[in-house]
Amino acid sequence: MSSAPPPGTLYLVPAPLDFGCDGETALAEVLPEGTLRRAAQLTHWICENAKSCRAYLKRIDALYPLAAPLQQQQIAELPREVHKKGDHGGKGHASFDARPLLAPLLAGHDMGLTSEAGMPAVADPGSSVVRAAHELGARVLPLVGPVSLLLALAASGLNGQNFAFVGYLPQDADDRSQRIRQLEALALKTGQTQLFIETPYRNAALWQALLHTLRPDTRLAVAAGLTLTQGQVQSRSVRAWQQQALPADKHTPVVFAVGA
Repeated sequence: MSSAPPPGTLYLVPAPLDFGCDGETALAEVLPEGTLRRAAQLTHWICENAKSCRAYLKRIDALYPLAAPLQQQQIAELPREVHKKGDHGGKGHASFDARPLLAPLLAGHDMGLTSEAGMPAVADPGSSVVRAAHELGARVLPLVGPVSLLLALAASGLNGQNFAFVGYLPQDADDRSQRIRQLEALALKTGQTQLFIETPYRNAALWQALLHTLRPDTRLAVAAGLTLTQGQVQSRSVRAWQQQALPADKHTPVVFAVGA
């Protein structure tokens, strides 16, 4: 009587930060060889969007041949509700049970978890998959790659010893202004840098709300198009930002940071 194979390893595979942007960054410039080689060896995947995952694998294949043809890669998508509401529960939502997606892992296959940009499960869905892998006794290993939040923080000049990522701000104008004031008060009182993001086409509206709501002396950093050729990080007081346009177009991802 044969025993079941030990579970495979779940690899967290970071993706380049150029998703949805006008141009692509050469993978070899933003992802280490070890990460790309490991990703090329995987044949079972969990992702946000299968089409985007296949496009990423095609880019990897151009550098390191895939272990199985693209058409034979086993790709499972996280449910759309996980994208919209998150996968940790809270706020009246049940946590998502990702264990069924990890059946190949229990059969002994290594699997890759990837998002459309950056590190999966950080400012992106996927934590439910990681949590389920731990519950199943599988090994979880993150691979090295770009994480926009940390790149932005490092280049902001704001407090990198005490910081928080607070996700997206409310879309309603009044609620958004109230949230901005709350985050500013916390940053000024504790010195804790507050990091947040927005869907690119809403960046301009958030920008105007920040300039009209924050105090003149509060420091505001903007990291746009990180790792892209046109990428830039600027950090100055709100007073100095006044009358300036957001240094990014409606297609470019931006990380905002507020601090003392």
